[in-house]
Amino acid sequence: MTSLLTLCGKEIRDLSRNRSMRLLITFLALIVVLSVLVAAADFRAKTADYTSYLAALKASGGTVTAPPPDLFPLQMLRAATEYLEIVGALFAVILGYGLIAKEKNNGTLQLIFTRPLGRHSFAAGKILAAFTIWAAVTAALFSVITGALLIAGNAPLTGTDLTRLVLAAAHTTIYLTMWSLAALALAALTRTPATGLVLALVLWLIVVLVIPQIGDTMDPDNQIPGGLFASLQIDKAHEHAVMANFTGYETARDLIEQTSLTKQYERPLFAWLGIKNQYNQQSPAYVWAQTFNHTLWLLAGFTAATGSAVLAATRHKLLRKA
Repeated sequence: MTSLLTLCGKEIRDLSRNRSMRLLITFLALIVVLSVLVAAADFRAKTADYTSYLAALKASGGTVTAPPPDLFPLQMLRAATEYLEIVGALFAVILGYGLIAKEKNNGTLQLIFTRPLGRHSFAAGKILAAFTIWAAVTAALFSVITGALLIAGNAPLTGTDLTRLVLAAAHTTIYLTMWSLAALALAALTRTPATGLVLALVLWLIVVLVIPQIGDTMDPDNQIPGGLFASLQIDKAHEHAVMANFTGYETARDLIEQTSLTKQYERPLFAWLGIKNQYNQQSPAYVWAQTFNHTLWLLAGFTAATGSAVLAATRHKLLRKA
């Protein structure tokens, strides 16, 4: 346990001094926060338009008013979530690759293994460091996001909203750590770390971009901005009636999407944050009942990545490929 904590502490200190990683994480934080600020500005513009319309209507003697725009503050996080699932996963791959590459490139593997380490202490130290770093980064990101919603968005957040944000942060920590551990395992299993990075990037490309894009392309409602059925002014009841004729097609499309762990991360997150309208303002019990299977699949992916890292980063395998 002592050697594990020592390795974890060393890794965290090394990464905190790594200028490239600091820049990547700062960039990630900036685009996430900026996306929230843009969403907040868009909502303020809609509110201003509504106020202007109301004033003009009253000045002309009109009495019929449209309802004010609804404010669901957590829906402002849609773009931030998409940045985390795509750009965040890419940066997590780079972090995980670096955990092994620096030891191989600097020739410090042999030095580390001169110490009396347990068989899996090296891997466990790296895994704990990756989890700790992403937990800290995610906590900081969601704290800043919450501040942006309160200050820039002028959005009142309830206790339930804060709980949903904590759950979103927990899902994000698991998702990003999973990508770092997958990259760590691939870098450990290949003789040249660069080969491991290429394999990890190919995996990222398939899971994060290709499979979700296939699913989105197969969704007829995504083919027109704002939604096909909304553009045709078809309500939900009639939309469901139409899609009932394509049950087999929808099942196949859904299965394709669910092979991507990025979708297994996105779906519960969109539900908890109310980004998908069918979950907005629903009780936590309802959201959990509808999405727990996605969370379990995400945890299964995290467990598989952790197991791969533990089995790949052993003394024997690392020294044989160093």
